[in-house]
Amino acid sequence: MLIASLLLGACSHLPQRTAPAAPASPSVSSAATAESPAPNDNLNAVAWTQAAIERDLIYRQTYRDAGQQLSRALADPAWDALPAEDRKSPLVAGLKPAVIVDIDETVLDNSPYQARLVVNNASYDEFTWAQWCREERAHAVPGVVEFLREASRHGITVFYLSNRASDLEQATLANLRKLDLPIANDEQAFLGLGTVVPGCEQHGSEKGCRRQLIAQKYRVLVQVGDQLGDFVDVTANTPQGRRDAVEPYLDWIGERWFVLPNPTYGSWEPALFNNDWRQPAEDRRRAKQAALRLN
Repeated sequence: MLIASLLLGACSHLPQRTAPAAPASPSVSSAATAESPAPNDNLNAVAWTQAAIERDLIYRQTYRDAGQQLSRALADPAWDALPAEDRKSPLVAGLKPAVIVDIDETVLDNSPYQARLVVNNASYDEFTWAQWCREERAHAVPGVVEFLREASRHGITVFYLSNRASDLEQATLANLRKLDLPIANDEQAFLGLGTVVPGCEQHGSEKGCRRQLIAQKYRVLVQVGDQLGDFVDVTANTPQGRRDAVEPYLDWIGERWFVLPNPTYGSWEPALFNNDWRQPAEDRRRAKQAALRLN
């Protein structure tokens, strides 16, 4: 009994072992939450556009290739870069040579506007877009200055065929002049959305009527753009409809038509959700995800 008592007394003075505490959940302050970037479908696309040297190289490569076609196109009187449906006026001798370029993401880099939308978790709207255009601060995309100056040296008129609204004409031309880009003095060089073409009914933002206007006096040597609609009107803006529209002209790609990448916006996107921007963002995202190929 004495020994047992001594053992019990010793045990009462040993340090007691306790179960290890569960790791504490990381605390997130409200300030940290507020500073965390909101998820945005366009973040990677805008970051690539602004930061990837590969993007710049693609632009330079495209415009260099386009420039190499100018002499060949000038020498061939049958050469024309307009789709058949836009060549309403006969291709006859004496037509002056022209090139047609889109403006946004083809001549002018508007990625700062897209970046603002990402940072502010905002969406495109006509008011903020017009504000950006009137800042007249867009830079030229890589390669375009050299290409358009080369065209001008060959006596080729440059038409800026854009879906910027016509009331942005003066701000747009001022931006182009700041970059020392060629602007014809004897022509309406800027053909924006809302340009009236007698005898031609424009549907939405289609550019066909404006291409037909150019065709009345010009032979188009090269077209450059970042959207399929910069080259040909698309009857059905669905993935298959877009393929069908360009199918007859695949041999012209890299020869008469030069296509630039634009992952930040374009008609390719609504084609994935039935062109219905009224859908909630979550529904549009689900439709885009459903369009992904897994094998």
